[in-house]
Amino acid sequence: MTKSLITVLTVVVVSFGLAFFVGCESDAQTGALIGTGAGAGIGQAIGRDTESTLIGAGVGAAAGYMIGNESDKKKAAADRDEIRRQMNTVTVNVVNSNGSITPVTLRRQGTGYIGPRGEYYSQLPTSEQLRQAGYGL
Repeated sequence: MTKSLITVLTVVVVSFGLAFFVGCESDAQTGALIGTGAGAGIGQAIGRDTESTLIGAGVGAAAGYMIGNESDKKKAAADRDEIRRQMNTVTVNVVNSNGSITPVTLRRQGTGYIGPRGEYYSQLPTSEQLRQAGYGL
């Protein structure tokens, strides 16, 4: 095994190891860390000098950051969608004749509410109204 190949493998292994043990806060940071290691290893393998290693590290860091940043954006959008969904739902607990509770989740639509079976309520229904509509025991 040549000395440069050992150097490349060492850089790559250490970089991946750091990515899993350092604990980056975001996918962008993790991507930059992994990209730096991989880019440095590739730069060293291709150019076999310090300049190539540094250029590879820089290009790898930038590419890894961009990929990780897109992942962070997708996660943030999914979180926003979930918050919006939760803000547009209301759960009414229907008290059953035996004292147990059946939760009924309603979705806000305009000024009214849509029940689980698609029925429309012009205002937030009470537990008793939902029990009469067939929810609960």
